[in-house]
Amino acid sequence: MLPLGINFVAAYSPTLKKRKIDIAVISDVHLGTTGCHAEELLAYLSSINPATLVLNGDIIDLWHLKKSHFPTAHTRVLKKILGMAATGTQVYYITGNHDEKLRRFKGTNLGNFQVVNKLLLQLDGKQAWIFHGDVFDHATRPAKWLTRLGGFGYGLLLRGNRLINGLLTLLGRPRFSRAGQIKNLKFPGDRQVRSFEKTAADLAIENRYEYVICGHIHHPKKEWVETSKGRVLYMNSGDWLEHLTALEYAFKRWKLYRYSEDKLSPFFADEELKEMNIEELIASIANRQTSNPPS
Repeated sequence: MLPLGINFVAAYSPTLKKRKIDIAVISDVHLGTTGCHAEELLAYLSSINPATLVLNGDIIDLWHLKKSHFPTAHTRVLKKILGMAATGTQVYYITGNHDEKLRRFKGTNLGNFQVVNKLLLQLDGKQAWIFHGDVFDHATRPAKWLTRLGGFGYGLLLRGNRLINGLLTLLGRPRFSRAGQIKNLKFPGDRQVRSFEKTAADLAIENRYEYVICGHIHHPKKEWVETSKGRVLYMNSGDWLEHLTALEYAFKRWKLYRYSEDKLSPFFADEELKEMNIEELIASIANRQTSNPPS
């Protein structure tokens, strides 16, 4: 008999089988903001066992980070990622614009955890070019101060959206996304998205990459793009503010994962990670590097 108050699923969830995949790519998590869906991301990360985890920018939102708002769930996401690196997953942290201050740590290599600005991976004889995408801002977006102002307004909209959806849930009414509706309108921002996608695909084709993967624009997508010069599979990992999406590579195929279509509530953070603080996890990664020096 389980003690009263213990959830049956939670008590036995360590035995739930994790999906083994070659690569998982996530971006635009924006830890430190109220719009971040940290609990859902934690459930997702706890449900997979990837050989490689690519954090494709804007994982921590240093633009809007406040000490007064970094909930336990956000810290648990960081602990989970470090824990994955400590237990064998190769983790690449690609810097974005909201965490651009981390670019000074480019080249940092702590065991299975590396900080880079972009990444080239060889996948079954094909090359994948992975980068956040803010490098295109000068060509497809307004000045940085205007971008930050827009980001602030979008954050307010997300907070209002979550409050409204909370009330709708209590009333038994369907949820909706006002922010998503605004972003999907046919206005200049939509043209910027198309310009972004075209620029990334054209450059990838020019460099003869088979795959190009971005984040940044919060627009999850997987689409073949073909021009007179060749073709490339353009992908965008989306975000964990609204879309709650990731990219997965397994069995020589890419998949766009959507949390809304595959609820993972039975999964939760590994018990051993709950007992370890971040300093212990970093030490564990460092010890792994010492015991397994580069060849």
